[in-house]
Amino acid sequence: MGATPALGESVNRSSLPPAASSTPTLAIVIPICNESAGLEELFRRLRAMFEQLQDLDPQVIYVNDGSTDRSLAIMLEQRRRDPRFTVIDLSRNFGQQAAIAAGLAVATADATVVMDGDLQDPPELIPEMVACWRAGAEVVRAQRRTRQERGVRRWSFAVFHRLFGWLADFPIPSDVGVYGLLDRQALDELNRLPEKNRFLPGLRAWVGFDQRNVYYDRDERASGLPKQSFTRLIRYALDGVFSFSYKPLRLMVLVGSVICATGFVLAARFVIRRLAGVEQAQMGFTTLVTLVLFLGGVQLLSIGLLGEYLVRIYDEVKERPLYIVRRRFFGRSEGTEDPGTDRRTPAQ
Repeated sequence: MGATPALGESVNRSSLPPAASSTPTLAIVIPICNESAGLEELFRRLRAMFEQLQDLDPQVIYVNDGSTDRSLAIMLEQRRRDPRFTVIDLSRNFGQQAAIAAGLAVATADATVVMDGDLQDPPELIPEMVACWRAGAEVVRAQRRTRQERGVRRWSFAVFHRLFGWLADFPIPSDVGVYGLLDRQALDELNRLPEKNRFLPGLRAWVGFDQRNVYYDRDERASGLPKQSFTRLIRYALDGVFSFSYKPLRLMVLVGSVICATGFVLAARFVIRRLAGVEQAQMGFTTLVTLVLFLGGVQLLSIGLLGEYLVRIYDEVKERPLYIVRRRFFGRSEGTEDPGTDRRTPAQ
């Protein structure tokens, strides 16, 4: 039994059967949460895309992230129809990033693609990523030229990518999500990273290697409403900022230094004018209240920023597993089921 200690849990890599031939292999990891309405279309388009990759041995790794609709039943039916489709069933909803990590931990292919299951990431782009990989790229990122979201959601994405590009302590391309390809070595290094609050675009950039971009226009969802609520997107954005930037802390130090210097200069000026008999005491209630509220707000903001960093440190030191696998299904027959591994305690 192999292990991926970076994720704080044991993972049985042998539970997914290796390819029978020496043909290069490709794994496609797809987190699924309540996507029953679009799964059949995803299945059809993936199989059509496989026809363009006749010289590769492909495998799809669905990760059921606590779906409450018929998603799991549909994925199991697809597995029976096509043994290239594998299902990893998590014990509950752990979130998109944890579900992706669960799929990456068991992927044994020469190259692994990560994509969303709502068909906003078109499977038809995968042959272009594979061609880029064969040309020497070790990490291929799918960068969006356009996106279909509208209103506040679209504006929020644009603001985040611009702000994050400035805050990040090393270059992380903007308008890049989870969609991309990882070479075997790059994936092995990514799986060693221990973060619990994961931001895949940043982690993928951090591991380095030869990274290249392919460009696409992000589609509308195939069906239904976005499964990532606005609150979850905000948390995801904060994970990105606080995992890959020290600038908020340094900005607070700068603001504190400027306020202290300004206060010192003003205090010195008032003392000198008072000693010289130039200035008499004045009523300054409004000024005083304004200064107290401003300084109090700065202090609370600074404490809040420290708290965001501390809560992520707390998550790390608890050493809880990132996810729990309930069952694994692979192959066509009902007998090819792995009940999973007890992950209630971290791997030693």
